[in-house]
Formats: sequence, structure tokens, C-alpha cells
Amino acid sequence: MKKNFFVVLFLFFTALLFSQSKKKAFHQHEIGLFVGGSYYLGDLNPRKHFYMTRPAFGAFYRYAWNYRGALRIGFFWGQVEGDDSQSENKDQIERNLNFKSSIQEFHAITEFNFYDYRIGNDKHFFTLFLFAGVGVFHFNPLGNLGGNSWVELRPLKTEGQSKVYPLWRVNIPFGIGIKINVAKNIGLGLEWGPRVTFTDYLDDISDKYPDLKTNPPKGNIGALMSNRTSYPWNFISGYSRGNPGTKDWYFFTGLTINIKLVSKQPCYATGM
Repeated sequence: MKKNFFVVLFLFFTALLFSQSKKKAFHQHEIGLFVGGSYYLGDLNPRKHFYMTRPAFGAFYRYAWNYRGALRIGFFWGQVEGDDSQSENKDQIERNLNFKSSIQEFHAITEFNFYDYRIGNDKHFFTLFLFAGVGVFHFNPLGNLGGNSWVELRPLKTEGQSKVYPLWRVNIPFGIGIKINVAKNIGLGLEWGPRVTFTDYLDDISDKYPDLKTNPPKGNIGALMSNRTSYPWNFISGYSRGNPGTKDWYFFTGLTINIKLVSKQPCYATGM
């Protein structure tokens, strides 16, 4: 995934260097909605894209400075989940951990269109695009105690952490998509957007089972949520609970509805 991320960023910033359209004077303001899904990759789901996808929503403002480039500022909300009991891997089934977390994300993204594109223009009505930017997001992993009973995992210090991990983190959103006009002032988009998170605790799993004598989880519930295996503590303490060598990722994928804000003043200077 890291390799794909750097390839996309290289292509994106290379494209920006050559993104000046001949129609330089065109400007356009838009508002939009996002409807789709969210999912995650991490210790509870190492490889399966779109697995356990949950509904996601968002809203944004977009400013197009020409036919090829645009800035988008938005807020997305979604939920991510993972469950060892749903895995086909025997070690994961034995580990028996699970989590869910809502995600609230604010982002600023730059888009590059491969083809000239403008809402309301019959000639430039479709494009493929890349996007990349920066954002901040909030998460709070919950673990299932059974039935509909969920508990916040962070305060329990399930891996014997000396201090709790932060719930607000910086991320890097990037991805690919398509845009197409469907009416005079309306365009639709379809996009897939990974998020680099720089944290390994999106699912509250990162390193080893703690030692109950030196750095125990907090309370009986902490011990219960830390070790859900059939192994006793004196056997499992110090063994791997997760993989600290990789960070967690989450993804937003879905449909965007883009509405052009009509101005009384001309939004171009060249007439092209």
C-alpha cells in the first residue's frame, strides 16, 4: 500500500506541473454532497478491500481555478469495523478481537483533471481525475463485550501503554475518480480515496500482550478486552497481539453530487 501511495503522489504532483489549461481564466464555485461507504485495513483486516464497508456521508465546497485544477474543502463522516471471528485465518480467530469506530474527517484536497472539465459545458462534460491533500480526523475505537454492549478501548490501555494514544490525528487523503455532467448546473462524481493515518491504534491493536505484573491493562474490563484468547495470561504475556511495523488505513469510496453556484458576473475572461 505504501508503494502505491507514493506512486499516486508522484503522478499527481507531476500532473500538477503540467495542469495549466489553455483556458486559464475560467473559475467556478461548487458545493456538493458525498454518499458512499467507509472501510479499513489494519490488524483485524490486513488485505480485504471493501470488507465490512459501512455507510459514509459528507459535504464539501470546491473551487475550480481552471479546467484542470480544483481545490476542495470538506467534512466526511463514516464508520470502520473489524472482527477476528469473521476471518479465515486461524490465528486471528484465536485472537478473537474486534472493534468499531466512527470517523470524522476535515480535509483540504487538490484535484487534477486528466481532461478539460466544467459543469454546464457540453464539450467538456467528462474527466478522470486524481486528488491528494491533507486532513485531520477523529476516531474512538470501541470493543464488543457481548450482544449490544460496547466499551471504549482507549482508556483501558489494553496493551499496557504508559499513556493513551491521541484520538485526533493528521492524515493524507488521496485517490482517483471520474466526473460527469448530468444537468446544466449539476455534475456527478465517483471516487475511491485511501487515507494514510500515521497511527496503528485505529483498531486499538498494535504491539504485544502486556505483562500483568509490570504494565497491566486498566481494571478487569481492560484485562478482558486485552486478552480474548483461550490462553492464560502467564502463557501469552509478551507475545504479539498486533503488527507494529504497519500503520492502519481507512478509505472513503462513493458518489459525489456537485452543484455549480451560479454567479451574476461572468466566470471567465477569455470566453473560451
